[in-house]
Amino acid sequence: MTARILVVDDDANLTSTLELGLSQRGYRVVSAQRAEEALRQLDAEDVDVVLTDLAMPGLGGLEFAERVSASHPDTPVIVLTGFGSFDSAVAAIRAGAYDFLSKPAKLDAIVIALERAVQHRRLRREVERLRLEVSAGGLKLDGVVAVSQAMQSVLDMISRVATTPTSVLITGESGTGKEVVARAIHERSGRRGPFVAVNCAAMPEALLESELFGHVRGAFTDAREARVGLFTEANGGTLLLDEVGDMPLGLQPKLLRVLQERKVRPIGARAEHPVDVRIIAATHRDLESRIEEGQFREDLFFRLNVVSLHLPPLRERAADLLPLAQRFLTEFSGRAGKAVKGLSAKAAEKLVSYDWPGNVRELSNCVERAVAMTRYDEIGVDDLPEKIVAHRPTRLVVNVDDPSDFVTLEELERRYTLKVLSALQGNKTQTAKVLGIERKTLYRKLDAWGIAKGE
Repeated sequence: MTARILVVDDDANLTSTLELGLSQRGYRVVSAQRAEEALRQLDAEDVDVVLTDLAMPGLGGLEFAERVSASHPDTPVIVLTGFGSFDSAVAAIRAGAYDFLSKPAKLDAIVIALERAVQHRRLRREVERLRLEVSAGGLKLDGVVAVSQAMQSVLDMISRVATTPTSVLITGESGTGKEVVARAIHERSGRRGPFVAVNCAAMPEALLESELFGHVRGAFTDAREARVGLFTEANGGTLLLDEVGDMPLGLQPKLLRVLQERKVRPIGARAEHPVDVRIIAATHRDLESRIEEGQFREDLFFRLNVVSLHLPPLRERAADLLPLAQRFLTEFSGRAGKAVKGLSAKAAEKLVSYDWPGNVRELSNCVERAVAMTRYDEIGVDDLPEKIVAHRPTRLVVNVDDPSDFVTLEELERRYTLKVLSALQGNKTQTAKVLGIERKTLYRKLDAWGIAKGE
C-alpha cells in the first residue's frame, strides 16, 4: 500500500517542494504549516510517517514530537531542521523522534529515511498483531507455526499422511523443528499409543540396541533385570528415530528386520513378539550421500523414506520468524512469571536481519535469554545477544525497488566475499581464486572487516 506522509513546516515553499517531490516518488502527501493543525489531522486520519520541522511558531518541533509519541506511538516522526547540531539531534530523539535529518536534505536522503520509518511502523504493527493472535491461540497447529508458504506445504503434507501407517522421513538442518513436526503427525494420526523419541546419535551401538529392542535378564553382564525396549513401549503409537543417519551401521540390519516383519526380539530372548508402531525417522544428514559412503544401508533408506518431508531452514521461511518469536516470548514469559508482552520494532528488525544458523532452536534460546534479561514489558535491542545486535547481513540484495535496501559498493563487495567464503566452507585459497584476487589481498580485506584469520 502507498504510504501516507504528513509534512509539517511553516515554510510554505519548502512544504510545496516536498509535496511535489514525494508525490512523484509514489507517496500520498498531506501537509500542515503549524503543529497544532498537524495534531488535528493525525486525530482525523491515519498517517504512516510525520516529517516535521524543528523550529516553528507556536508549538515547537520537539514538543510536537513528544505529543505525537504520546498520542500516536506507532507513528514515526522524522525531524527536519536547519539547526543540525548534535544537541538538536539528541533532543529530537529523546522527544520521541524516530530519525533526524539536517537541512538542506536531499530528496533521496529523505526518501530513504521515510522508507525505513514506514517499514519500522509496519513491523511494529505486525509485532502487535502477532502478540494478540498468539495470545488468542492462533498461528499454531499442533505446535507447528506455519505462516510461510514453505511451512504451509509442510502442514498440507502432515494432514495427508497423518492418518496412514506410512513411514515418514523428515529431513532438514539441525534445529528446524523435526521433532515438533513428528509430534504433530502423531497427534493427528488418531493412534492411541504414546509418542516415543530416541536420538540414534546419542549413545553407543550396544546401548542403543538395548534401548530400541529391550533385553531379558542375564542377556549380558550388566543385565540384572529385563528391560522393555522402545518399540514395545511405543506399541500402538509412534516411534521417532531421531538422527537416524548416525545410527551405527551394525545395528541397521536388525532395525530393517523389525520394520519389515513388525516383530521384535529382545536381546537374549528366544521368541519374537509383534508390535504395531508407526515409524518416523529424522535426520540432518544427506542419507543418499551416506549410502554412497557406505555408512547407511540403501534398503533401510527405502524402507524409511516412503514419504519424504523436508523442513526448510529458518532463513528461508522469513514469514515464520516473528510469529515464532512471539510464541516463544509468550511461553517463556509465562514460565518466568514476567509480564513481557512483545518485541520492540527495533528488536524485531534485528531478529529479521539475522541469518539464524541454529534455526528455530537458536531463536528459542535467544528469546528465552531476552525474557530473562529484560526489565520492561517489551523486549528491546539491549536484551538480545551481542552477536545478533552486531550482526551485519551477508545476503546479497540486488533485485530490489526499495531504496533502503541498496548498499554501497564496499558493502556489496563485503557481502559477496563472505557469501563465497561461506559456500566454500572457509577455504580462503579457493575463495581468492573464485574472486580473482591474491590470497594476501583476501586476508587484507577480511582483516579490514574485522574477521580474524582463524574464523
